[in-house]
Amino acid sequence: MGAVHSSSIALTSDTCFVSVTSTLLPCASKVSKSKSNSRIWRDDKILGPPVPIFTSTIAQNSIFSESLPLKCARFEMGTKNDEVAGKTTLGFVEIDQDLVDKMVYDALVWSSLHGLVVGDRNVKRSGKVPGVGLVHAPFALLPISFPESHFREACELAPIFNELVDRVSLDGKFLQDSLSRTKKVDAFTSRLLDIHSKMTEINKKDEIRLGLHRSDYMLDEQTKLLLQIELNTISSSFPGLGCLVSELHRSLLNHYGPTLGLDPRRIPTNAAVSRYAEVLAKAWIEFNNPKAAVLVVVQTEERNMYDQHWLCSVLRERYNVRSIRKTLAEIDAEGKLQPDGTLLVGGVPVAVIYFRAGYTPNDYPSESEWRARLLMEESSAVKCPSISYHLAGTKKIQQELAKPNVLERYLDNKEDIAKVRKCIAGLWSLEDPDIIGKAIESPELFVMKPQREGGGNNIYDGNVRETLLRLQREGSGEDAAYILMQRIFPAISLTTLIRDGICYKDNAVSELGVYGAYLRNKENVIINEQCGYLMRTKMSSSNEGGVAAGFAVLDSLYLT
Repeated sequence: MGAVHSSSIALTSDTCFVSVTSTLLPCASKVSKSKSNSRIWRDDKILGPPVPIFTSTIAQNSIFSESLPLKCARFEMGTKNDEVAGKTTLGFVEIDQDLVDKMVYDALVWSSLHGLVVGDRNVKRSGKVPGVGLVHAPFALLPISFPESHFREACELAPIFNELVDRVSLDGKFLQDSLSRTKKVDAFTSRLLDIHSKMTEINKKDEIRLGLHRSDYMLDEQTKLLLQIELNTISSSFPGLGCLVSELHRSLLNHYGPTLGLDPRRIPTNAAVSRYAEVLAKAWIEFNNPKAAVLVVVQTEERNMYDQHWLCSVLRERYNVRSIRKTLAEIDAEGKLQPDGTLLVGGVPVAVIYFRAGYTPNDYPSESEWRARLLMEESSAVKCPSISYHLAGTKKIQQELAKPNVLERYLDNKEDIAKVRKCIAGLWSLEDPDIIGKAIESPELFVMKPQREGGGNNIYDGNVRETLLRLQREGSGEDAAYILMQRIFPAISLTTLIRDGICYKDNAVSELGVYGAYLRNKENVIINEQCGYLMRTKMSSSNEGGVAAGFAVLDSLYLT
């Protein structure tokens, strides 16, 4: 979750929590005096009934507690008049605390029964051995209100960004030139560019190109514009667990909606895991080797493995496609390239390589991992992503595409170009002295971003000024490792969040991610579409926002 928002409160270790157990102790909530928008909204327009994503009998039946009230953060709702929209919406007034306690209990039971789980960081083997040390994934108790018009806007952008990534990936000179200064000061980006150069030298061309992307946005409160934070082209996580949170919220509203005055049909269907599985299966079919498998590249320890297992489970059960999980080091040890380009890993031919690792320098602790990355790129397997797609998703390329007349090199449709330009936030290189001066003077209005993924890497507030002044003094060229981005200030909502069986209420902001899939074989575009969404919510005081990194919780949408 890209974190480009305002912050007003600090969630520290002394924040008062209460565990959702039989202790029945009240929980205090720390809420800043910042103006808060309502958490859930009503609307007269109703969406059609949702299409089930998961087909298990458990998933289609809600299990609710009869009692066992659990004291947690106070939750408040009620009606308020929205003069701008000219209709009544749902805001915060008091709700019976026992009702909130029951919803929290039911949500925790639902999560446990339906696989909305991650590995418990307090259990040593939870990131390596399935079924050991499970804990529910962090989530918001109820969905976040979001304008339907902006949701549709984000969905319409997905196929455009899919096409943009594909066309940019084919322009090797643009990728190399744009990242040339970064290469001199960023060892990780340099190694990726070296692999790209080797593929260019041997004239390696991927006839089958596959992208599973996610474009992340925030809705700027002042301008009411949907602004893109980043475009992820590698390891776009949570298609599995994100769908489950949508189902969890729909289940809660099916039961409690009449009491709350909320309609579960306002939660849009989220088919991300089903669509991703379908696209992987179609890529497997295009490869045309029924004995081959989908290789899932994973980290050595992965607490978020169940999100990945959901996808592989759908792939196996619906399409009878086998998947194997290997780390980069294991691929180096077990991988062999056949004369025809086929990659064998442990003797199993590989049709599709799906990266859920390899996006951070931490995934390459030795030369073994880099050999594995090169080996996979040299193979005939369908890469998701290829090295070109990976580079097309870097922050520097995002900034270069924001320059005047650059989008026109890759997109033909003027309406598409206008839609993309509308969602682009301010992006600048550190070669611009005017913007550097403004960032030093008002650092709270900017974010410094390195060429990194995974959360916890960006620079904010006074650290922006300090870093820029240091780079100016040193004159080492390290500035090429960063870009500057306009800081986005979304609306703040009073929200009930649940993590590790603990519920608490605080001011929060949310970020919308829209999944996209692109598959083509030579000139034939097989799939180019939007595939679902991911909603993440975090404390408004938190700069960073990754769920797996521990900064945010999973959420879903309630369209207004």
